[in-house]
Amino acid sequence: MIRREFIMLLGGAAAWPVTAHAQQSRIPLIGVLSSGARPSAITLLNPFQEGLREMGFIEGRNLAIEFRGTDRYEKLPGLAAELVQRQVSVIFSMTNINAALAAKAATTTIPVVFTTGADPVKLGLVASMNRPGGNITGVSVYGGALVPKRLGLLRELVPGARTIAFLVNSTNYVSESDTANVLAAARSVGQEMLVVSARNPDEIDAAFATAHQRAQGLLVNPDALFFNRRVQLAVLAARYGIPTCYYLREYAASGGLMSYGDERSDSFRQAGIYVARILKGEKPADLPVMQPSKFEFVINLSTAKALGFAVPPTLLALATEVIE
Repeated sequence: MIRREFIMLLGGAAAWPVTAHAQQSRIPLIGVLSSGARPSAITLLNPFQEGLREMGFIEGRNLAIEFRGTDRYEKLPGLAAELVQRQVSVIFSMTNINAALAAKAATTTIPVVFTTGADPVKLGLVASMNRPGGNITGVSVYGGALVPKRLGLLRELVPGARTIAFLVNSTNYVSESDTANVLAAARSVGQEMLVVSARNPDEIDAAFATAHQRAQGLLVNPDALFFNRRVQLAVLAARYGIPTCYYLREYAASGGLMSYGDERSDSFRQAGIYVARILKGEKPADLPVMQPSKFEFVINLSTAKALGFAVPPTLLALATEVIE
């Protein structure tokens, strides 16, 4: 009996280092939940990974990333559930409030870091900006306050515009509140607005056709569907000859006329830093929701010339970047 117990004990002791080594060798797995496929999200994933690298985490070396993405918002809850089943260390929900809400609904234990253009407190994502509570925090790039600025820039470029169209995706959680914001901003300056909606790629062309018929300018609301098809939007704006203002530099870089918004790459880098801090032991509840401090106004001068618009010197002076 004693000999048998000794052998079992010896065997168990021999297994301890193997088990410990297996636990130590398991690298963190980050689940990325995106409202868009990986190719379209890569421009924002790069600065996210830059933030991770600043904190010592490199994909393929001491970190793994599992990506799930779709611009069909109804599929996001299922993709979030897949990441929970994979037992990821942290979920990073990028670009969209729909993705963040899906991640929050999928788990109350796995930490979640978001980037969103919506008000996270108003939509119940966090308890407050300073003390998020629960398992979720992130970067709020809420653009509601930027709507009057974009409207003003477009009106300065097209001072005679009787009507300006506002393109939204009505399936987005924030489309209603964003529409209310832009209509309020327009009323304050006596600007007539036309709301046009595109819920999927097939409806984008029709929305531009309507805007062309009834408006002299177009504002594009922040939405993953539009971002993922920013080249299509630039082509349609050129085809219909409608001056359009977007919310991210990437639109102007893809041939859009102009954009005004936060420097999104910096926001995603900050999100990467937050994920790394959580991996090192900090709790999401103790990490305040960050807000962007850098903004950029980009004008594509080549597109302006193609559309037949002379950009006023006052606008050129305000631009942080002019694409020629």
